[in-house]
Amino acid sequence: MHQNGQQLLTDIPERASRAAQYVRMSTDQQKYSTQNQAEAIAAYAERRGLTIVRSYADEGRSGLDIDGRQALQDLIGDVKSGRADFEFILVYDVSRWGRFQDADESAYYEFICKEAGVRVLYCAELFENDGSLTATILKNLKRAMAGEFSRELSVKVFMGQCRITRMGFWRGGSPGYGLRRQLVDERGTVKAQLEYGQRKSLQTDRIVLVHGPAIEVETVKRMFRSFVSEAKCASEIAAELNADQIRTVLGRRWSAITVGKILANEKYTGSIIFNRSSQKLRQKCVVNPADMWIRRDNAFPPIVTPELFATAQTIVRESRLQRSDQEVLERLAALRREKGYLTQAIIDASEDMLCAETYSRRFGSLLAAYQLVGYQPEPRYRLTETAAKFRSILDQVAAEIVTGIVKLGGRATIDRDSALIVIDGELSLSLGSARAVSSGQGLIRWGVHADKKAPSDLTLVVRMDASNSKILIYYLLPTFELAQSRAKYLRISNRIFAEACRYDSLDVFCLACAGLGETSAG
Repeated sequence: MHQNGQQLLTDIPERASRAAQYVRMSTDQQKYSTQNQAEAIAAYAERRGLTIVRSYADEGRSGLDIDGRQALQDLIGDVKSGRADFEFILVYDVSRWGRFQDADESAYYEFICKEAGVRVLYCAELFENDGSLTATILKNLKRAMAGEFSRELSVKVFMGQCRITRMGFWRGGSPGYGLRRQLVDERGTVKAQLEYGQRKSLQTDRIVLVHGPAIEVETVKRMFRSFVSEAKCASEIAAELNADQIRTVLGRRWSAITVGKILANEKYTGSIIFNRSSQKLRQKCVVNPADMWIRRDNAFPPIVTPELFATAQTIVRESRLQRSDQEVLERLAALRREKGYLTQAIIDASEDMLCAETYSRRFGSLLAAYQLVGYQPEPRYRLTETAAKFRSILDQVAAEIVTGIVKLGGRATIDRDSALIVIDGELSLSLGSARAVSSGQGLIRWGVHADKKAPSDLTLVVRMDASNSKILIYYLLPTFELAQSRAKYLRISNRIFAEACRYDSLDVFCLACAGLGETSAG
């Protein structure tokens, strides 16, 4: 094995006949196994007189994007750096190169190879990838079809999960403490109880939830009684369970967090709920409102009554507001020990925890809260937190724009599918930010983060102050001007911002959008 996951297959001096193969398998079908791909590629190479000298393989990897596909990243990196000692890349078909949701992204990675003098050949396609008009049309059509396949599959899977939930069946995953999975056939006849790690073998079989061992069921009831009737907090309940030598399903000791997760989980009332949050096609995770949830009440016998569960949730909400700084930091430290690291997504997904935004408000920032519990996030997690912070800022700006325009008698909405602001039913607006970055020598520069490919007419860029804590000014410019900029890292000093409309406040911007005032361009 060589570095970057490359495998040297042979050592042939004639560079002109050397080729690398790229194979990828997600969970599509057996016909797309890496072995089947490799056999087809080998036959193609033999017919063309090519010798495969390197192999890049991504197994069990989605083709929606390049993230997580280390082999493809290594391949592109070798080509760009000049380390590639081959002139051809052999791929089974267009879909194995990727099911990118933007067909241009698929073309972009192929163009990188072409620019470096390395041709990509698709071995199972009926067209020759020779740059001809026919090949170009067919290839782009195949790219669009590959992306559309994922979109259609996503819809089918989602509808299937909704149907399964409405029928009262369990979709998958661990049932949790106090519950077990029971396998039934299409007529509802019980076949077996599934243990942890076991899966159903027949597509027509279904899984229902049933009560687990009596001691687990009684422990769940004990948690709710202790919390509601005896006014004990989650940490006290955990301490009592540990003292009685009661362990979790995995044989671990209880903590305030694990107890809190049970107290907050509505499935113990016999309800199965789906679509609380969604993350389709690798987009950012979205927390859905309750009216979008798919639920089936009384799917199986409850362990606790809905009334007891509702009382527990009321206590949880009230106690969160009354927690001291020390208590919320202790919970944050406990979560860090359980997960190994912290992010905003981890905090928000954890039951019986304050949300990340509340931590930010209490302690000045999420990083400040991290420091108080002795946690130093790695750079990649800092990037995640920074991105989340500015998403929150831009979401707030979007809400203020819509509210402001409507109050002034205009029309404005946020399109749920594209997340764009639509003004007067016609004009679309996307948002970006200009963030302050220190050069390390006392100098501050503003880097622009905006989607150049956004399907919007205009882009509003909010410029932050030197501490990135508040907005100083707003720049409005056509989105196509951003798209035409060839700079990899766009700065606020770029000429396009000098020519943009500037607004000192959102009030003035909303006034212009509502058609009730003049633009105060600076």
